[in-house]
Parts: sequence; structure tokens; C-alpha cells
Amino acid sequence: MNGYLVAIVLYALVLIAIGWFIGKKVKGAGGFFVAGRQLTTGLLFTTLIAANIGAGSTVGVAGIGYKFGISGWWWIGSAGIGSMILAYVIGPKIWRISCRYNLYTLGDYLDLRYSKAFRGLISGMMAIGTLALFSGQLIGVAWILNVVANIDKVWGILIGACVTTLYFAAGGLLSAAIVNIVEVVVILLGFALATPFVISYVGGWSGLAASVTQKLGTEGTAQFFSWKGIGATTIIGYLFMLIPSFCISPGLIGKVYGAKNERAIKIGTALNGVVQLIFAFSPVIIGMCAFAAFPNLANRELALPTAMKEMMPFAVSTLALAAIFAAEVSTADAVLYMLTTSISNDIVKTFFRPNLSEQGLLKLSRKVTLICGVIGVALAIVMPNILTALQIFYSLMSVSLAAPLFLGLFCRKASSKGAILSAAGGIIITLFLQFANGGKGIWILNATSTGILFSFVIMIVSIFIFPTTKAQLDYKR
Repeated sequence: MNGYLVAIVLYALVLIAIGWFIGKKVKGAGGFFVAGRQLTTGLLFTTLIAANIGAGSTVGVAGIGYKFGISGWWWIGSAGIGSMILAYVIGPKIWRISCRYNLYTLGDYLDLRYSKAFRGLISGMMAIGTLALFSGQLIGVAWILNVVANIDKVWGILIGACVTTLYFAAGGLLSAAIVNIVEVVVILLGFALATPFVISYVGGWSGLAASVTQKLGTEGTAQFFSWKGIGATTIIGYLFMLIPSFCISPGLIGKVYGAKNERAIKIGTALNGVVQLIFAFSPVIIGMCAFAAFPNLANRELALPTAMKEMMPFAVSTLALAAIFAAEVSTADAVLYMLTTSISNDIVKTFFRPNLSEQGLLKLSRKVTLICGVIGVALAIVMPNILTALQIFYSLMSVSLAAPLFLGLFCRKASSKGAILSAAGGIIITLFLQFANGGKGIWILNATSTGILFSFVIMIVSIFIFPTTKAQLDYKR
């Protein structure tokens, strides 16, 4: 039997077993949604970094490095910057509010700060976008299994969905946080060992440069090793899309809610950001080396698993492939967390079953997790690639939520009308530019960057036209 596959299957069974063991200790919705607000600095760090290093940050970014070179760093780099803002600006403030009013989800805050209508609007959009994000993680798992064991994409998607859904459904955030400890160790150790091996395989940095020059010529090589090689518009697009996404994401905010205290938020979340900024080099460099060694891959998203399998010894290769698998699965559980909390608490309980008990909400959440797993599989089968899936989610979230959340936290006059207009206006502008203008925005901005910019303009203007009333701000006192 294929040794790589055996190792990954055994690893997956360990994750499921840990998740179900921890799940037995979860007796109510508070444990499932916010881990009883007992996440220490270490646990918050591991569950955040595990969520943030996923299919996009590994398979997707290595694919960018394979095609565009070192400038692929900006994808994870932007996420790391967003994490630092979450650590010191957004996180502590929204955590204090969540403790005061026993909030479980970002939707709870949006309802408290604005209105049920705005909560419903955002929760509905997030459910659609998050399903796309979940499908992207499953595609990442499928590519790994395809390379190491020639498993068909559909079966790979099913395997990834089963592993994630089973251990998360058991205990929610608490299960995920404990399982994430194992996953983070495997991810960081695997990539730390893999990177020097692939560089050595191509003859070191000079060998990499020589090989790329042979394939792309002098001008192409200069662009491949340039920090702006992917293009200013794309880099700005990453900054606009990903910095907000990694400090306002409902999944990440929910994990922050679970923190034991503000110190855990500042240190744990900041450490997560620092690790992302450093880790960002690894998949990019591996992708660049994969291009030097295998320049004719049919799909650039096969660069990372191909490098892991072909460019290092079996023992290191097995650990590295397990690291990618861990990265995809750990982020998939964070995505399921977003889906489950959004649908069960922000939609079903808020609008259809307001009298649902804590135990009832826990049971509903577990059922919703399983249903979302099935839907995610269907989407992953038809989705073309990982980055397409991720960009759908990040664009929807940043355009609709960034301005209302930032200004809602730090400006007392931000109103529900302004929030709704900002979210709807940003989405409409983005969609128009995407489909009517080929994805181009104003100046060197793309459609998403322009949509985010306009959503902030709309929100700021609304503060002067229809500011919120004094009565709506009583919750802050």
C-alpha cells in the first residue's frame, strides 16, 4: 500500500479521535461556540494560526510562487498584517463587548450595534461566501491525495470533508482548539524541514536563479525575483482584500471571543501574525523551486504536493505532506465554525426559533455542521481552483463588512442605515466592475479594492446624513 496514504489516513484518524474525546466535555452552546471563554494565550495562538494557514496559504500560494515568483509573499503577508490589527485594535475592544453581553458570534455584535436586518444581510452573504471558502479547503486536500496516491478529486474532497466534519461536529471551537495544537506542530515542523530540502534539490539559491534564467530569460527572471513581479494592481488588491479579512472575519472574531482575557488576545493573536509573516516565505520558495524542477505542470496548484513528494526523502516528504493535509483540514474546521455559527445562531435562532434553549442550539449546530459539510463537497466538485473559491469569500466579506465593523466599533454615530447602504453599495459596485469592466476598478485598483474603498466612503458620508440616535448607543454604557 502507498506509504504516504497510510501516514495521512492514520493522521486523520488521530484528529477525529481527539475531536470526539474533547467533544464529550462540551455540554452547552457556550462551550461549542466560544470554548467557555477559556482559551489561553497558547490555545488562542494555535487555533488562530491553524485557521489562517490553509489551502490558500499553502497550495494556493505555492501556485502563485510557481507562476509569479517571490511576490507571491504578499498573499500571506497581507493576512499577517491584518492579524496584527486584530491583535491590538479590533480584538480587545470587541472581546470586552462580547463578555459584557454574552455574545457568541459576530452576528450577535452586529445585531447589538446595528439591527437584526443588518445581521441577517451579513449572515446570509457570509453563509454563501463561507461555503465557497470551505470548498477551497477541500480542493486543497483533494490535490494532496491526488498527487500522493492518485486519488480522484471527488474522492479526495469527500475524505477531507469527512475528517473535518466529524471532529468539529463533536465539540465545536473547543475540539478544534485542541486538535489544532497537533495540526500546528505538524504544519510548522513540516514546512521548516521541507523548505531547505527543495532549495538544496535545485542547487541552492544560485542554482534556482540559473534554472529560472534558462527557462524565462534575464528579463523574466528579474520579474520572477521581484517583490512587485505579480503586478501593483494585484498586490494592492491583496492588501485591500486580505488585511480587512484577517481582522474582521466572523471565524477569527469568534475565536477571539473565546479568549480568557485581553492579554491572551494581544499576545496570542500578535504571535499568530508574526508567524504568518515569516511562514509566508516557505510555500512561495517551494513553489519557485518546483517551477525550476518541474516547469510543465498542468496545474500550478499541484506545485506544492509535487515538490513535497518528489524533491525530498520519504520521511521528510511524508511529514511535509501531512503538514499540507493538516493545514487544509485545520482551516476547514475554522470555516465550518463560521458556517455553523452563522446559520444556527445568526439566522435560525435569531429569525425562526428565538426561544431555542442552549441544549437545542448545541444540537442544531451539530446538525448544521453535517449539512454544510455535504453542501461544501458539492461546491468543491464544481469549483475550478482554490484561489477562485477563496477570493469569492474574501471579496464578499471585505466589501460588505469592513466599513460597518471598523466604524461601528470606533465611531458612535455609525448607524444601521449607513451600514446597510455601505454593505449593499460596496457589493453592487464590486459586481458591476467585475462583470461589466473585466474586474478593473478605478486607477490601478481592481474591482474588489474599489468596492471596499466606496463602501468606506458611503459609510463615512452616512454618519453625517443619518447618524445613529442616542438610544441606539445605550448598550455601550
